[in-house]
Amino acid sequence: MKVEQKGHTVTIKDTQGDLDSFRLKLTNEYKTFQKSNIIVDIRMHKTLSIKDIESFLPLSKTHKKIKKSFVVVSSEFDFNAISHKLAVVRSLQEAHDIIEMEEIERDLGF
Repeated sequence: MKVEQKGHTVTIKDTQGDLDSFRLKLTNEYKTFQKSNIIVDIRMHKTLSIKDIESFLPLSKTHKKIKKSFVVVSSEFDFNAISHKLAVVRSLQEAHDIIEMEEIERDLGF
């Protein structure tokens, strides 16, 4: 797991290739990252199911309750099949853009 802090956002990248272990480690270390917006980079996984991607939904819901953004970056998935409750994008730039928009919405009280 590689962690990179940039301003108010932390990008967490899976470097081991085992999605279940990565998700478990992320969940166990969540308190370390909870004060930042989170980008979860799982682009290294080329064959992911919808269930694999949506396995991050409970963590996302927890994070959004404290008014922070949670975005998953994956290059291989069907956008239409993913739950609208989970922000999933194809690139890190899109993830940063989503976080910026969500922060503006929070500042405006939406």
